[in-house]
Amino acid sequence: MPYQDAPSPPMTDALREACAHSVHVVTAEGLVLRAGRASMFVLAHTGWGRLARFLSYPPMIWFVELGYWIVARNRKLFSRFMFRDRSLRE
Repeated sequence: MPYQDAPSPPMTDALREACAHSVHVVTAEGLVLRAGRASMFVLAHTGWGRLARFLSYPPMIWFVELGYWIVARNRKLFSRFMFRDRSLRE
């Protein structure tokens, strides 16, 4: 769900501000995951459990977080090359 549409609670003002900068997941237990760890949670729950488990252990999670940080700070650059409309390629 987009953070702009999330109900309060669990959405707080501080969480709303943080969600503007990175992906966040609030688990059923109330644990808040952000950035790379949130991405691993999504991977694990969409059929990529083994990969997510492997990438969740140190030192792999450090590389995941670094990769997330690089992509998040360069979204415009990456969007030029990734996730483009297929009709533009033909």
